[in-house]
Amino acid sequence: MPAPTPGCAVPRFSVIVPAYKVQAYLQESLDSVLTQSYPDLELIAVDDASPDACGSIIDEYAARDPRVTAVHLAHNLGLGPARNAGLARATGDYLLFLDGDDTLAPGALRAITDRLKDTGSPDVLVYDYARTFWTGELVRNRLSHRLSEEGPASFRLADRPALLGMLMVVWNKAYRREYVEREGFEFPPGFYEDTPWTYPALLAAESVAVLDRVCVHYRQRRTGSILTTSSRRHLDIFDQYDRVFGYLAGRPELERWRPAVHRRMAEHFCALYADPRRLPRASRAEFFSRASALLRRYRAPGARAQPLSRTDRIRHLLMRLGTRRTYRLLSALRSCGLAAGRGASALSRGLRESALRLHYRTQRLLPLRPELAVFSAYWHGGYACNPAAIEAKLRELAPAMRTAWICDPRHAATLPRETTPLRPGSAAYWTALARATYLVTNVNCERALAKRPGQIVVQTQHGTPLKRVGLDLRDRPAATPTADFAGLLRGADQWDYLLSANRHSTLVWEKAVPSSYTTLEYGYPRNDVFHRATQADVLELRERLGIPAGSTAILYAPTHRDYRRSRPDHLDFERVLRDLGPRFTILARTHLTYADAYCPADAHPRLLDVSAHPSVEELCLASDALVTDYSSLMFDYAVLDRPIVIHADDWEAYEAARGTYFDLRACPPGAIARTEDELVDIFATGHWQGSRSAQLRAAFRARFCQYDDGHAAERVVRRIFLGQPAPIPAVTPLQDRRPTPAAPAPAAAPSVEPTPALVWP
Repeated sequence: MPAPTPGCAVPRFSVIVPAYKVQAYLQESLDSVLTQSYPDLELIAVDDASPDACGSIIDEYAARDPRVTAVHLAHNLGLGPARNAGLARATGDYLLFLDGDDTLAPGALRAITDRLKDTGSPDVLVYDYARTFWTGELVRNRLSHRLSEEGPASFRLADRPALLGMLMVVWNKAYRREYVEREGFEFPPGFYEDTPWTYPALLAAESVAVLDRVCVHYRQRRTGSILTTSSRRHLDIFDQYDRVFGYLAGRPELERWRPAVHRRMAEHFCALYADPRRLPRASRAEFFSRASALLRRYRAPGARAQPLSRTDRIRHLLMRLGTRRTYRLLSALRSCGLAAGRGASALSRGLRESALRLHYRTQRLLPLRPELAVFSAYWHGGYACNPAAIEAKLRELAPAMRTAWICDPRHAATLPRETTPLRPGSAAYWTALARATYLVTNVNCERALAKRPGQIVVQTQHGTPLKRVGLDLRDRPAATPTADFAGLLRGADQWDYLLSANRHSTLVWEKAVPSSYTTLEYGYPRNDVFHRATQADVLELRERLGIPAGSTAILYAPTHRDYRRSRPDHLDFERVLRDLGPRFTILARTHLTYADAYCPADAHPRLLDVSAHPSVEELCLASDALVTDYSSLMFDYAVLDRPIVIHADDWEAYEAARGTYFDLRACPPGAIARTEDELVDIFATGHWQGSRSAQLRAAFRARFCQYDDGHAAERVVRRIFLGQPAPIPAVTPLQDRRPTPAAPAPAAAPSVEPTPALVWP
């Protein structure tokens, strides 16, 4: 470790954060350190050659906070060597370790430094943690009572041996740097790298102290962590315990700890063997054999650290003796009966449904059809959105493929003749779900779908999330009164690919709907048309929609409101059109969750209700500007590089009910109107298309239109259906794109200086 630079103050803490494939959580982790009320720290963030955005996130933090040191490893080395790289840069009095998906609790560093002062700067301070589950549940360590601060302020481990029975991880302790340097502690490679660090660090310490306070929130991820990864690398545990007992053998004064460490090793082996998520089936026999060998090799007859339960004694004995069959038999007897009663729920179903499900199961026994791809959009709606764009491109690039579209019969007319319609619930529908190799949708799949080996499920999504989604809605009862989060995640577990239009979306979906899918940052295929259509297409669309020649067409498309059942009427269309004059036409599109239309029979002649129009992309092309509130349509419309105006008349209520990922008012795609009067002023004065609006839109496009260059569908088809791993064609830089121009603009009124009613961030 380097010596502090002369003349520079030594920080109290060096917090070392290794990062590998944790981009969805890393910002929260780093923020939890940098926003501590005790700021005397250095944060050493180590990018372990992570293939995602971890490296760039770390660099962003290092650029704006001098307390952050960015370390980039040339190759992925694993958690232990990454921590060693951080140790080599540490200069603080005390070392703390934090994994890149965990967080420090607010006030943790203040509490730790106060406790260190009160206990005379011990070699090791042990503090508490709480597990944070993806369900939102926060559960404190069940052994927290062992951290009672009663008794001597600091002590040797022999005075409180029960501490050895706590979770042996590196991140629930603070280590005096001088102690670590003197002992030469470092992390080995491989899984379970904490083991050969934490045992020696506690056993050799001359002074230990405890802090009875939760200082770390230990994230329990659904996927991606060691605890949920099936791999032969879990056999690394044997090398790690070899290192622990090798350390004891070299320190005769610590040999008395052998029985206690042996017992903890046996507990660790039994727990790992019992977890079906970790050991591959083909490795279980080898694991049991090697565990038996180590338990016999390092057995220390004599004193036992603490009495064992009868069950634990039997388990440890059977594993040490290597009697795997007996061990498995006893484990099976304990878990018998769990499957009793399965299938009884089908008894109440109707005869037709039972027959269809039987048909589905029968079809699943037949081979998959590699030439068949099944598409759907918007809960059995018509031909639309990203799935439609992919289906069309698939027929172009792979004409030998057969496609089918799941839709309600009333939407069948929207389908191209080349694709086969499938009525939901029909025998043909279940046959397609059972036999198709490819399933593409922009919403959740059929709940009864049982994905087969070899089937590929593509989740395209249908918008960039401004409002909260997925698990981030757990604390928003107004937005999700009957949300089935477990069902959402079961569906996500079947996705192979998820499409993303920008890095913001990638980070949101990975955290809000965590699973093992592969994210493809290819852009949204539905937006390809914004680069392919011609101005002649725009004029034809305007004529078909009935937009008067020379009129400025405003597409008004607000989103729905979770805090009310009926559709809110945000605008007095008659009044707005009267004040704006004959140059303007409004295309009003209600959200699909509202059944009632905007326009009565005697509506204003320049108010066109386009709620039933099948393609929102065509409406975007036909319009000159978009007015919306919090709809994700703004992100797609920005691809066109046409003016956008935000009408945010109820931001506080919307944010309180639904929640958002960022404050739209701070980085809007154009001017913001808080009231109807302000909205009229923005258009009447020409500021909707002024230079300030263009500046805001440019910044917005740079952030959210990273990949929408007109070739998203082709990249998807080539990657998923044609097996070409590299994104082809490469993404066109934003400055080189030429989206479809709007219709020729009418003569504009002269622009004036902004009035006080206009809102600019």
